[in-house]
Amino acid sequence: MAYTYEYPRPMVTVDIVVFREVGELELLVIRRKKQPFLGQLALPGGFVDMDEDLLDAAKRELGEETSLKGVPLEQLAAFGKPGRDPRGRNISIVHVGILTDLSQVVKGGDDAEDAQWIAARNPPRLAFDHLDILAKALEWFDSRGESK
Repeated sequence: MAYTYEYPRPMVTVDIVVFREVGELELLVIRRKKQPFLGQLALPGGFVDMDEDLLDAAKRELGEETSLKGVPLEQLAAFGKPGRDPRGRNISIVHVGILTDLSQVVKGGDDAEDAQWIAARNPPRLAFDHLDILAKALEWFDSRGESK
């Protein structure tokens, strides 16, 4: 390829935080079907295709792994601490949204064995650095000034 440099390149992924309010605040998670972290809970997400916009990648991954469609998403933050992914250097662009159409049912697909809702403010252990991501997303949620 023209104009490339002989420097290592990081992987780029998207992670998606989706909340819903049904009495308490809930978080959408998937159970991983592949290594690393096989069988563990994680946020939905995955690799960005070479010709794909970041928001489009987030919407695609959310749909593939959980079957959710039409959730308004916005970019929250980038997470790129070295060592956050055992597969190598990975920078994740995190998107966040709130599901208001409570009639949608989630189900695992693609590389997600299952999709489910858990308590957002008292989560179990999550794969990768997803508890750190959740903490940032909860700050976003709480800063909105709406019901908690």
